[in-house]
Amino acid sequence: MTKKRVLFVCSGNSARSLIAEALLRHRAGEKFEVFSAGTRPSGVDPKTLEALDAHEIPTRGLRSKSLASIEGEHFDFVITLCSKAAEECRPWQGSGVLIDWDFPDPLNSNDPMAFGHTVREIAERINLFVLVNSEHVESSLNPVAPVDFFKSLADETRLLTMLLIERQQELCVCDLVEAMCESQPKISRHLRLLRKVGLLSDRRQGQWVFYRLSPGLEAWMVDVLKRARENNGELLKTPLANLKASSRSVSCG
Repeated sequence: MTKKRVLFVCSGNSARSLIAEALLRHRAGEKFEVFSAGTRPSGVDPKTLEALDAHEIPTRGLRSKSLASIEGEHFDFVITLCSKAAEECRPWQGSGVLIDWDFPDPLNSNDPMAFGHTVREIAERINLFVLVNSEHVESSLNPVAPVDFFKSLADETRLLTMLLIERQQELCVCDLVEAMCESQPKISRHLRLLRKVGLLSDRRQGQWVFYRLSPGLEAWMVDVLKRARENNGELLKTPLANLKASSRSVSCG
């Protein structure tokens, strides 16, 4: 099996992107070839290694690297860990899937447990990434009929829902309510329909219900969503701004 190449990027390549690199290599190194780099690398922060060691994640070989040192290389996934890196990595978009994960920088926190929290939060996202991008799809998953796929995208709310989830990998009801300024009952109704058709799957974490693209989607369907998202920036501009400003202060379900 050919490994997918994944690049994690943040500004300093001193904490978040290194944590993501170590976690994915530990979690699914047999499936993914993993790299990290920084737009302005500043060296490995010792607290990064301490936090990974505390979670028994191997740190051998981790080092801070410049994004320029791997310029021109192809990656199947380029995942940014901060908004600054996301802005500077746009030229990578043509070489693979560009995903934005915006995690707070533990270097800027006064919380003595900030690095440990960052490891746990990124680990949850890594687990989801591995699940969504696994080559294996359960045989119990029913294939989505092309006509159902396109019918589902004919409604603006459902189209925006699918494009936002394709971009963010995973969102809860509250995220989508904030992003589209719609009522929770309306968003929930559309999510149920998308899940029933087979376009979305969900998982529960405490009071939160998170939705992601179904592992049973055909590759061409995922590609249609990706291309629609990449070529309709204005359509997503306001929802993404609302999403970034949201604080998940309401109850989700």
